[in-house]
Amino acid sequence: MRLENKIALVTGAGSGIGRGIARRFAAEGAALVLSDIATEGLQETVALIEHAGGQSVSVLGDVSVRADAERMVEAAVTRWGRLDIVVNNAGITGSQQATLAHLTSDEEWERVMAVNVNGVFRVATAAIRQMLAQGQGNIINIASAAGFVPFPARAVYNASKGAVVSFTRALALDYAPNHIRVNAICPGMVETNMTRWRLEIPELRQQVLDMIPGGRIARQRISRQLRFTWPPMRLIMSLDICSSLMAAGSSNNVSYTA
Repeated sequence: MRLENKIALVTGAGSGIGRGIARRFAAEGAALVLSDIATEGLQETVALIEHAGGQSVSVLGDVSVRADAERMVEAAVTRWGRLDIVVNNAGITGSQQATLAHLTSDEEWERVMAVNVNGVFRVATAAIRQMLAQGQGNIINIASAAGFVPFPARAVYNASKGAVVSFTRALALDYAPNHIRVNAICPGMVETNMTRWRLEIPELRQQVLDMIPGGRIARQRISRQLRFTWPPMRLIMSLDICSSLMAAGSSNNVSYTA
């Protein structure tokens, strides 16, 4: 098991990609701190992991709130004495009002940015303080292909994921000397409960499919990619963090440059 004796925090673990990541990490031997704002979904993920013999603690919280982000890190340190891996997965696509820029309200813009950008910042910086104290760590931010190739009529989402990509590069540069590795995974469109409403609207689904030469939308296989960001075989800065292969014909895969 590649993550045996490692302690990992996964945000947005109550459903979708986050739940898939959590279950895969547990299967690879990691002990987990799981966080989400949805009580029921979070409890379901904890139950799935414990039923499979894994170890986990849950923290109900909002990544965009500094105190909640600090509690997530503290939960790992209190239970296991350290935090080896953070997966900044929590994010939102925005509502149907998160569309063309001139039609997106200030409130919707700020709501998406609060979770997708501020949340990544707050969890990452809380974790970095602990990782600096312990001398090493690994942060994995779930960005998006939209950070490189914008999706049509999704201005705020595109901007937020572009910010995550740039922030990841900054962290990778700044903290490599401290043995803290920072990378991003940039999937294309993945069909989850959060994205399903959009994909059930025929014209919106077709917009997505038109961007994918392979003609199919991914289904929650991102957790397989994250295993390859962990093994600390060498400590390097990865300024070309990741790129989606969506434009090359697949939205299921991610290339990792290290």
